[in-house]
Amino acid sequence: MAIGLKQLQYCVAVAEEEQMTRAARRLHVAQPALSRIILQVESELGVELFERHARGVTPTPAGEAFLEKARRALAASSDVLRTAQSLARAARGRIEIGFIGPPPMLNAPELFVSFADAHPEAEVSFRGLPFPTGSTVSWLKDVDVAFSHSPVPDPAVRDQLVRAEPRVVLAPSDHPLARSSELGVADVLDETYISYHPTVQPAWAGFHSLDDHRGGPPARTTADHVVTPLDILAIMASPRGVTTLPACDAAIIQRALPGLAVIPLRDATPAMLSLTWRETIANPLVESLVASAQRVSEVSIDGRSPGSG
Repeated sequence: MAIGLKQLQYCVAVAEEEQMTRAARRLHVAQPALSRIILQVESELGVELFERHARGVTPTPAGEAFLEKARRALAASSDVLRTAQSLARAARGRIEIGFIGPPPMLNAPELFVSFADAHPEAEVSFRGLPFPTGSTVSWLKDVDVAFSHSPVPDPAVRDQLVRAEPRVVLAPSDHPLARSSELGVADVLDETYISYHPTVQPAWAGFHSLDDHRGGPPARTTADHVVTPLDILAIMASPRGVTTLPACDAAIIQRALPGLAVIPLRDATPAMLSLTWRETIANPLVESLVASAQRVSEVSIDGRSPGSG
């Protein structure tokens, strides 16, 4: 049996799930078929990759070494594919922009107006993204560039600040905090916060519950775990928890859901709204968008533009 990318993907999934049944479910294959494929890979290599035990499987030392190379091969293959897709978009004069939360044309109109003026012929597509999970480079796999509060740094990606945005508390209008015209970080550290799904980047999720000021996660969180901005709106519709957001995001959400209160946080570290893109991106329109972001950022820092929110 030739060992290809699919077999490598199966081995990595088994290692990550630590159980054949869970890995088979994730891969959408039958568990006996997956077990047979893993045995065939081990036979082809002449080495045991996994130690089988009652609770599942654990990579052997040889398996750990193999899996490290397998992950690199899969990442390289994915990068080749994404680069080819980006080149194809560039050839058509198209750029795919991902975002989290409200559409970028509402949150940073100055950036996209500047870009449109420079490239009136460009075809711009926007794609709403889930909250970043896993590595930032893998989160960017389907877009040329993303606009959001900065995700976790990654050596395979680059970023460009667009604007520093104040953080605010978003709470149901009948929440006790809603009676305040302004809050300090110390006033809200012990609140119940909206819980992010464990797969969401911990540092990114923690920024929204003030972990960067508290030094760790909140003591109380909601039972529901969010993975998309729409999940937050669903939870906020009932008084179960609060969260912090960039002021511009919260203002737009408040207009859509009048039953929410937005309270400024006077001493919270601001959110850094940025463009993030893969180091290997091959679309020249990304370079132009980044250049526009640099100009917008310089204007914002110099105080010549009021910014959003």
